[in-house]
Amino acid sequence: MYRTNHKLLLATFLLPVFLQLWAPACFADRADRNEPMHLEADQVIMNDAQQISTFIGNVVLSQGTLLIRGDKIIVTQDKDGFQHTDAYGNTAEFRQKRETTEGYVEGYGKQIEYDTRTGILNLYGKARLKRNLDVVSGDHITYNAKTEIFKVDSNDANTNNGPPQRVRAVLQPKNKDNMTPPSASGVLPVTPSPTVAPGQAK
Repeated sequence: MYRTNHKLLLATFLLPVFLQLWAPACFADRADRNEPMHLEADQVIMNDAQQISTFIGNVVLSQGTLLIRGDKIIVTQDKDGFQHTDAYGNTAEFRQKRETTEGYVEGYGKQIEYDTRTGILNLYGKARLKRNLDVVSGDHITYNAKTEIFKVDSNDANTNNGPPQRVRAVLQPKNKDNMTPPSASGVLPVTPSPTVAPGQAK
């Protein structure tokens, strides 16, 4: 009886450990928000009272699998510890591992907004989003990292002083994910890179 109880107790102790080791990679990705945030910049202005930090000059932000680059990045933290990030630049850049499957999401635009509480990414101004081999472009892209649903809008002639631009997309068949995507007018599809390099998207 003692041997049986001993084995049962040992199994009860080890089971959570094995479950944690074999958990899908997506659970680790969702932990990005719990990782420390690392930033590099030429200048930083910190407002502890309002929990707002402003980084200026060749800014690089990393947090787990999350990577954001821009000429200027503003990070606002709420009372629960969630961050809202605003990045600006000639081409600001975003990269993060997908939560529900393998691969990365990469985004580009003149302005990038990302909220760790909602998992919603907004790209503005010559925006482009790459999800594995799928590529979409427009004036404004909204992407939900939790549901992997995105919406692309063209610009408005009334607010941009020019004709409205068409939304462009290159979507690959699911059984041909390893194929190189063909070119499309207004879109420059490329395969996901292991790192996001400044000036990659022009």
